Amino acid sequence: MTNPKPLRIAFMGTPDFSVGVLAALVEAGHELVAVYSQPPRKAGRGMDLKKSPVHEFAEAKGLEVRTPKSLKGEKEQQAFADLDLDVAIIVAYGLLLPAPILEAPRLGCLNLHASLLPRWRGAAPIQRAIMAGDAETGVMVMQMDEGLDTGPVLGTAQIAITGDMTSSHLHNELATIGAPLMVETLAKLAAGEVIPVEQSGEGVTYAKKIDKAEARIDWTRPAKELDCHIRGLSPFPGAYFEIIRKGKPERVKVLRAEAVSGSGAPGSVLDDKLTIACGEGALRLAEVQRAGKGRATAEEFLRGFPLAKGESVS
Repeated sequence: MTNPKPLRIAFMGTPDFSVGVLAALVEAGHELVAVYSQPPRKAGRGMDLKKSPVHEFAEAKGLEVRTPKSLKGEKEQQAFADLDLDVAIIVAYGLLLPAPILEAPRLGCLNLHASLLPRWRGAAPIQRAIMAGDAETGVMVMQMDEGLDTGPVLGTAQIAITGDMTSSHLHNELATIGAPLMVETLAKLAAGEVIPVEQSGEGVTYAKKIDKAEARIDWTRPAKELDCHIRGLSPFPGAYFEIIRKGKPERVKVLRAEAVSGSGAPGSVLDDKLTIACGEGALRLAEVQRAGKGRATAEEFLRGFPLAKGESVS
């Protein structure tokens, strides 16, 4: 592969997942002419405005940061076109990109998506892959069009989903392999060495945004399914169950668990090790978190919140 000259790039991203790619583009010597990120949001007890991880990183590197609330207006679209870009790189930005934005850069807009497309198009591909029990996933560099993650694929990196992976763990692994993939794909694109691959029309699934109502554990489901459910939602928003204490429900998040053999009424406590019966098999809870408390092992939890064999959770 030839050594192409640095590209004029606008980077568009918001969360931690995006920062590694931005850092890799800077390290590769490309000209980052503007960084777009979601506007600062109120956060914390004082509800102070907090900049996104991408915003903070870009400012620390002396890069221009733009935080429009929308890109649908003519003024924002013209400001973007005036950058005279070779390419725009989008990684978990969070704003819709209208056609004038997609068409402005010479080489178009490239998106790093955290799944093996066309499986898990949409907002929550990392969580959905684990929750569905997928054996593998990956990251793909995709040429963006006006569809939802429907454009041709320019580069792919795959990874196995192991039985102990949480969404946090998988997020970090995908971010690690995504940054060099984007740099490599950009170099090939600039050198005219990329062959776009159209996505298959088969195997399309959608990774809809996680709904808080999904987080409650349904003990009538098989233990193996619930293990995937728990890992996919760990640490946030966290799968949970409730226990009634003094006539009031107390919520307990489950951060790690293990599917084991066992039987009983779904939701019933089977032993003194925090093993809960499921619709098929049982779950031994390894790490939990009460509302307003820190993470705790099962042993630590039971010392302060005893659950006797035969009790039920919901």
